[in-house]
Amino acid sequence: MTDDQNPESVELSPVQPPQTTNIPRRKPVPATNRVSRVERTTTTTTTTGDEQTHELQSQSIASDPDKDLAVESQTVNSGSRRRWFILFAWCLAVIDRVRLGPLEKYLPSDQRKRRYVIAGIIAGTIIALLAIIIGVTVSVLTNSDQNLPLPTSHGGPYSGDLTYYGPALGACGITSSDSDSICAVSHIIFDAVQTGSNPNANPLCGLKMRLRRNEHSVDVTVVDRCVGCKATDIDTTTSVFGKLADIDQGRVNVEWAWLESSPVNVSSIA
Repeated sequence: MTDDQNPESVELSPVQPPQTTNIPRRKPVPATNRVSRVERTTTTTTTTGDEQTHELQSQSIASDPDKDLAVESQTVNSGSRRRWFILFAWCLAVIDRVRLGPLEKYLPSDQRKRRYVIAGIIAGTIIALLAIIIGVTVSVLTNSDQNLPLPTSHGGPYSGDLTYYGPALGACGITSSDSDSICAVSHIIFDAVQTGSNPNANPLCGLKMRLRRNEHSVDVTVVDRCVGCKATDIDTTTSVFGKLADIDQGRVNVEWAWLESSPVNVSSIA
């Protein structure tokens, strides 16, 4: 500033206020949207983690089949144990409901001991019934022809000696064993109806007769010819002989009759 200039005459320019720029403000994000974004992020992350875990498990099972079998076996065993437990619980409930009437006073008052006693009674009863059933079945099977009467409509009854032999291929062309219910008739009646040279075609082959002795009877089939037998003697297997007499006796008297029409009149030959 020079000397000629008057400091008072100098006009100061007004200070310009700072101009503000209209910058748009960001609207606040609602809290719900922020939570949703976080949840979506978490869900995505969790889903991705589950998929990776599932893939790893699948790869592990595929690479180790024994592990898969072990898991299945463990599941089956667990189900089996559960079923046995349910059955055991049901049995206990049934035992607790059992009442023995007048015998109740003899049972122990302790519930556990009472269960043991009743379970023993039930088990003993079942075993006894099974023994009776098995015994009756065996008796029926072993003595199915026991004490049957001798028919009279087809000839007989006749009386003769009963013996036993070891059968094989008989005169009728049939191979038999000791356990078979078969017999050989006397050569006298066998030859009486023989019509040709082939004994396999003899009319007596295959005919059935009933043997009876001491209230026991057995049905047998003719398959052979006994050379040493008299007209009414019968030769049979040890199994048949044992049903009618003691095997040590060897020779006993027996009655017999035809169960079918016979082409021979034994009475006229004997």
